[in-house]
Amino acid sequence: MAEPTRPLPSLIPLPDGVWRCTSTMTPSEFTVRGLALKPAGSIIPVIVVPGIMGTNLRAKANPQSDEERNKEVGEGAPVWRPPNTDLGGLWDSIIWDDLTPKQRQLRFDADTVEVDDSGPVHIPHGNGRFHVNRAEARERWWGELHADSYGGLLCALRTRLNQTFWREGLEDERHVLEHWKDVMACDPKKWGVREMEPLTEADLEKHARHHFPVYGCGYNWLESCEISSLRLEKRILEIIESWRKLKRQCDQVILVTHSMGGLVARACAKRIPDKIAGVIHGVMPALGAPVAYRRMACGTEAPGVIASRVAKILGETTYHTTPVLATSPGALELLPNHLYPGPWLHITVMQPEGPTGKRETAFDYVHLPDESRPNPYDLYRDTQSWYRLADPELADPAGKFKRKRGGVQKAIEAAVNTAERFHRNSLGSAYHPHTYAFYGGDPREISFGQVRWVGRVEAGRTVLTAFNVAKAKLSVNYSEGARLVTVEHLTDVIFKPEPGDTRGDGTVPHQSGAGPAGKVRQLFETHGYDHQGSYKHDYMLLLTLRLIVKIVQGMP
Repeated sequence: MAEPTRPLPSLIPLPDGVWRCTSTMTPSEFTVRGLALKPAGSIIPVIVVPGIMGTNLRAKANPQSDEERNKEVGEGAPVWRPPNTDLGGLWDSIIWDDLTPKQRQLRFDADTVEVDDSGPVHIPHGNGRFHVNRAEARERWWGELHADSYGGLLCALRTRLNQTFWREGLEDERHVLEHWKDVMACDPKKWGVREMEPLTEADLEKHARHHFPVYGCGYNWLESCEISSLRLEKRILEIIESWRKLKRQCDQVILVTHSMGGLVARACAKRIPDKIAGVIHGVMPALGAPVAYRRMACGTEAPGVIASRVAKILGETTYHTTPVLATSPGALELLPNHLYPGPWLHITVMQPEGPTGKRETAFDYVHLPDESRPNPYDLYRDTQSWYRLADPELADPAGKFKRKRGGVQKAIEAAVNTAERFHRNSLGSAYHPHTYAFYGGDPREISFGQVRWVGRVEAGRTVLTAFNVAKAKLSVNYSEGARLVTVEHLTDVIFKPEPGDTRGDGTVPHQSGAGPAGKVRQLFETHGYDHQGSYKHDYMLLLTLRLIVKIVQGMP
């Protein structure tokens, strides 16, 4: 009878090309044997790139000037470390709700923060055969990523990619491990396709010839994705070089991205495609998302209890979101870009007509009276219209730009210009040649495919037209995103943003998720999860494993 085994810590690579195992001596009557699995000599690192707000941030530990010193928290202190439990979320929502707009601006000053690698490392319990060492996880920068969102993904990739077959019995019979059997048996309809090329044992044999160490790569999501992509590029080159110094074969990495991380990875892959074997994008806002406009202009939507807690952390009103987002290129790069199908910004007024009827006046942004503005970045730079994205009066409560040339108005324009350059020059329609992507098209996860302002008038002294409504003046920003608008100094109209209108994942609409169509190896429209929980969904994890094997099959 075979003796039982217990997992030993991961083997440590040594510079001479061998591996070191650490164990503990036990009495001879202790029959449980230590199990250490020797990795293959060919290394394909897998790097997880998180979405916006998925990276822990801290105040710069060694600011080089007063402008780099965070004015809200001490040097090296956490600035953004999202909660990892329901209780933590409740507590954080109370704390964040008390922060004033000024405090938020000072805390989230892009010039004064950096990636924090000291966040908690979440290691889910395995089935007893797999072991992930916390020290190894920290060395591979798992602490940069939000543990609750990405800890399960990091751990699953680390254990499942490196365990393919199992041998047992006197005849040393080989078996495919259960998690790969699950991948092989998964119905492709769960991935939104009718059929898919079967995963065979021969495919797994080629996969098993490689070792897949798993890394995280966070970034300062307040900065432009262009800057973040340079950080990712540096990490890719450092990881490859570190394995080569250990006399292992390592030429390329595989990138697994979530949301905004996909934009970062695309910009990076455009520069160093030969260092990347393939890319898997999950729920990427490929063309941007109208919800980004909604949250800056109106505050974070809160359709339920949990969403209301999230809104308190992210900012319930435009007074709280504008000071952080209006001058942060990273956040602006999530807005609908020049390739997003339009028009997506609409304005409608319901007003009386006669004793009983109602008359509707409607227009959209690209058909404003006497104007032609098909360029969405003109909308983002516009700080005068009542439907503007960013209000300069709200964008600088801490006075950071007060003494700078052009003030906060110039800072807003500069941030939008940076976002436009990134969209047009760094991204465009470029994808790595070995790219796969999945997105949410779930009718139960309603997203903003467009933003519609609706105003209702019961009585007024002015006949409302598209022209005079477009030229009206903003009087007051109300809670829940409403705006009081005055038309021709005579008629007040309260405009409210309508709820989401289309299928998606609750954040990214299907129009944007489907943006890579025709430009990638395969695109999957999937259901059953919300935006943040995409990689927590069992079928999406199985799909990710399947696609990594597929990328490996295409490698020499």
